[in-house]
Amino acid sequence: MRRFHHIGIPTKEVRVGERHLPQLKMHVSGYETSPFRVEWMRFDPDCPLPELVKTVPHVAFEVDDLTAELEGKELLIAPNSPSPGIVVAFILDNGAPIEFLQNSRDVQATARARLRRGMRSVRRLGGRRSQRPRTP
Repeated sequence: MRRFHHIGIPTKEVRVGERHLPQLKMHVSGYETSPFRVEWMRFDPDCPLPELVKTVPHVAFEVDDLTAELEGKELLIAPNSPSPGIVVAFILDNGAPIEFLQNSRDVQATARARLRRGMRSVRRLGGRRSQRPRTP
């Protein structure tokens, strides 16, 4: 399930209350105080993020299963953790950047659930991982 989280707007202006994310070489501000969840993003000159993310506003959604949301989508930024407890990734949708966020505890729980489902599948197949016929 997707839930609106914020809108990210690139800016070149230094804003009050900016928080620097050194691993991404960018500054963010506004989200904590905006009643409309507007997050301003200012980028260091050597920021390695795609130009599209640095110049075009994006909408962000909190998701229950980041891996599932990324399946079949054009990946713009691979999953990463910009802040403790959060995993994010960007996709490209009709030319627009879209961000998906998942709580890292949820990411771990989802991975464990996928592993359990996989193990149940292996048990149903009698211990074999595939139903392909064996070649003599």
